Amino acid sequence: MTAHAAPLHRSSHRRSRRTALTRRLSAVLVTLILIVQVYPLLWIFLTSLRPAQEFASGNPFALPGAITVDNYVRAFVQGDLGRNIVNSLVVTVSANVLIVLLGMMAAYAIQVLGFRFSRLVLASFLIGIIVPVQVALVPLFIGYSTAGLLDTYPAIVLPLVGFALPISVYMFTSFFSYIPREIYEAAGLDGCGPYRAFVRVTMPLSVNTIVTVFFINSIFIWNDFIFANTFVLDENLKTIPLGLQNYIGAMGATDWTATFAAVCVTVTPLLLVFLALNKAIIYGLESGATKG
Repeated sequence: MTAHAAPLHRSSHRRSRRTALTRRLSAVLVTLILIVQVYPLLWIFLTSLRPAQEFASGNPFALPGAITVDNYVRAFVQGDLGRNIVNSLVVTVSANVLIVLLGMMAAYAIQVLGFRFSRLVLASFLIGIIVPVQVALVPLFIGYSTAGLLDTYPAIVLPLVGFALPISVYMFTSFFSYIPREIYEAAGLDGCGPYRAFVRVTMPLSVNTIVTVFFINSIFIWNDFIFANTFVLDENLKTIPLGLQNYIGAMGATDWTATFAAVCVTVTPLLLVFLALNKAIIYGLESGATKG
């Protein structure tokens, strides 16, 4: 017994040492990743509080010698940041509402109701994922010009919805595939038709997936430049990415400190939303219906 116990004890000791070493390496790796992710945000925030003259003449990576909010004042007054934020909010909320509703209804029809060639329809949606955005710019511009939609919110919202639908339909379809059929059968016995089942069964179960789709699309829509830059020329309709061009002056001179102040203001809402909804987002990415 003693002869056998000694090797077992040494083997257990080696495993515990390997486990401790793995944990230390994991902690170091996570710390490095955290530094790489957090440092740029911290640097932008500190730079947004530095006087413009100090940033231009001193070390841009040094700590600020003085604190000022003049950069934020210039961002809102001279850069018209407030109007840009409102435009971005209108576009982001409008596009996301359409993406969620259309994506859920399409996935519900394909996965839950089912119909002939439903798999082919789903494959058609998935093919849309590989279509590059640039391919559609010229046809859309010509169509919008003919229809008089240039310099309008729909000119930005519609292509954003169209290009975001494929991945959204895929996410909802994947989630709906895990919903037990018995739930819909029970709803049918209680007198729920397809529409009532969608509202009373599918939507409540899909809250986490809805939050995930909304947030993921919000990141791309909030930062969209290509559609807004192509279809909008009116200063009153410019979104945040277009508005940041206002900080570029004559001969390419850039008001960097005001630009960083504007970036801090525009990034903060996304960070706050993620911190508030991070659990729902994670559940939505990994959940099946049994977690609904």
